[in-house]
Amino acid sequence: MPAPVTDEGGQCRLRLTIGYDGTDFSGWATQPGRRTVCETVESTLATVLRAPVRLTVAGRTDAGVHASGQIAHCDVPVASLRTRSIDGEPSRLVRRLAKMLPDDVRVKAVDEVSTDFDARFAALARTYRYRLADARWGAEPTAARVTADWPRDLDVDAMNDAAHGLVGLNDFAAFCRYREGSTTIRELQEFSWRRDDDGVLVAVVRADAFCWSMVRSLVGAVALVGDGRRDRDWCTGLLAERSRSAQVPVAQARGLCLVHVAYPPPAEWAARAELTRDVRDAGDLAGGCCGD
Repeated sequence: MPAPVTDEGGQCRLRLTIGYDGTDFSGWATQPGRRTVCETVESTLATVLRAPVRLTVAGRTDAGVHASGQIAHCDVPVASLRTRSIDGEPSRLVRRLAKMLPDDVRVKAVDEVSTDFDARFAALARTYRYRLADARWGAEPTAARVTADWPRDLDVDAMNDAAHGLVGLNDFAAFCRYREGSTTIRELQEFSWRRDDDGVLVAVVRADAFCWSMVRSLVGAVALVGDGRRDRDWCTGLLAERSRSAQVPVAQARGLCLVHVAYPPPAEWAARAELTRDVRDAGDLAGGCCGD
């Protein structure tokens, strides 16, 4: 049976859908003396609710990385939602926050969920989009903040061939920056490329979770195949390595956007979160938080 929405201590759990332009943020995670998405949203929520707020997030994005579908949760006093402007309806927070948050971050939806929901541990998969321009003149100026550029012409068919060779449950150590105590085994569920109507290459990258710098390293490796400097066998051969490869370039942060986080039905939230925590405690973070 799902946990109650409101616990005995008068707390309720809120789920937030958040979008942001990461250009002028030092990433998601709070850092002293730096402007971060987490600190900006937490402090604004605390002002509105007149109570301390601590967010748990699905994916801790790096500096310069964007999001249109970031998910976070927090526990707040029920009494804090009983102000005249909110009147017990968490969805009304969206309009209040829109008036107070800076233009480069928005809380797009707020709803009350059971305490079984965990934005990080209950997630099944995270999906990123990566935009890469190979035009001689670079990215379109009106989209330059969300589009990376590549200095050589790219073959989208070669990139898809290389990308498909990386899909599956693998050790992605060659593509990940080292983080003590973290595994680099991940299930890459989708990695595909297309050209949009403006000629920009757009990748969809989905996995159960991502380790630190993994998405941008995957893009960089496949782009080397796309511009002819490497071949598919080199790319798939990286899966045999057990440490970060110096041969793999890390693509620019500005092209990356977290677009979706998938969760099971509510009745399965608690089981999923418990399973993910058990896996993490065993030293396998395949269901843990992403690092791009």
